[in-house]
Amino acid sequence: MPLVDGTVTSPAATADVPARADGLHRIVVVGGGAGGLELATKLGDRLGKRNKAHVTLVERARTHFWKPHLHELAAGSMDIGVYETNYLAQSYWHYFRYRIGEMIGLDRARRRVVVAPFIDEEGDQVTPLREFSYDTLVMAVGSLTNDFGTPGAKEYAISLETPVQAERFHRRLVNAYIRAHAQAGSLRPEQLQVAIIGAGATGVELAAELHNTTRTLVSYGLDRIDPEKDMKLILVEAADRILPALPPRLSDAAARLLAKLNVNVRTSARVAEVLPDGVRLATGDIVPAELVVWAAGVKAPDFLKDLGGLETNRINQLVVLPTLQTTRDENVFAIGDCAACPWLGKEGAQVPPRAQSAHQQASHMVKQIEARLRRKPLALWRYRDFGSLVSLGEYSVVGNLMGSLTGSNLWIEGWFARMMYLSLYKMHELALHGFWKVTLDTAARVITRRTEPHVKLH
Repeated sequence: MPLVDGTVTSPAATADVPARADGLHRIVVVGGGAGGLELATKLGDRLGKRNKAHVTLVERARTHFWKPHLHELAAGSMDIGVYETNYLAQSYWHYFRYRIGEMIGLDRARRRVVVAPFIDEEGDQVTPLREFSYDTLVMAVGSLTNDFGTPGAKEYAISLETPVQAERFHRRLVNAYIRAHAQAGSLRPEQLQVAIIGAGATGVELAAELHNTTRTLVSYGLDRIDPEKDMKLILVEAADRILPALPPRLSDAAARLLAKLNVNVRTSARVAEVLPDGVRLATGDIVPAELVVWAAGVKAPDFLKDLGGLETNRINQLVVLPTLQTTRDENVFAIGDCAACPWLGKEGAQVPPRAQSAHQQASHMVKQIEARLRRKPLALWRYRDFGSLVSLGEYSVVGNLMGSLTGSNLWIEGWFARMMYLSLYKMHELALHGFWKVTLDTAARVITRRTEPHVKLH
């Protein structure tokens, strides 16, 4: 597959393109995360259903899982099946086309997206190399954790970017506890210790969730393990406080709650190397750990930095204008974590990579595409910061509500904060499934919910 000026050409690819004879606008959304799937669903309902445009979602996974829930999946406090959305079924119910595969190139001159062959878990090819033509392309491929090239990170640390990785971590966690209970000798220094690198929202939420689920796991009959003496959770952060991207008051509240849970928080601690049995800090100190989770830093996928000559920043994000169009191609847009978008009203600032950003951008993109179809000017997108909420498991939620939602900056925690935190996912569900399905499914979950402690054991 030759590469010319950053553009992939694929003469042998199979074309998978809607017929242009009908004159319908062709919209391709790449990436089925929170923003991408919400966008494809809304476009399908508003344009695909009425035969006003062809809408295609390109995504390499078969099912969608809301990324902010990954820490619960890793801890074992959530069953994935209840919260997954099947892309094929979603496309049927909401009038868009789902095509499985990973984007590997872009031919901007011919307006075609190149998608790699899809190979299943048994090594069999399911789909060939394909091309998808577009009139409007929206990149929504999300972000990955950034290990900053730290030695040993790829080999010995687990990132929580996908459900597969979260479930892998949980299996290793359960195996570690069963192993410790069954062995005849005393515990090694690193056994039953979990080091979480990065004290942003993911790291803090995982630490709190693990405090509860590991103790529940031990209560299932692993009585040779003493939860208070044998189990340790260590949160390692390079900045001088946890949750460094959020206001200090929120950081302090979360730190106090973690201290009550006996989570060992180490701030101003830069990781120099991840070892097979722990973490070496820049000071030379060794933090013993049987399991290491890397939850520090974000970057967009590497393939974006050479994608069709589009402008990117140092962490591979596509640089976009306030209209969400990429700077070098008016027909290519980007939303969510993969987009470097200016924060209008905050000089020099960029919109933070949060679920609420992707949700707002998806809603705005629907209006942008409808304006394009009517040949109307595009509107500038303005980020509305509704605040930040961080879950500390069953213990508390801390956060702040900001801006037009409250008229000021309101600090919240406890029961009210937990209700607000749960509402974030409900908003995502409503965008995907509508009011009645979400209401009936929620009622069914409440009715069938088990009251005893629950931790997944596989």
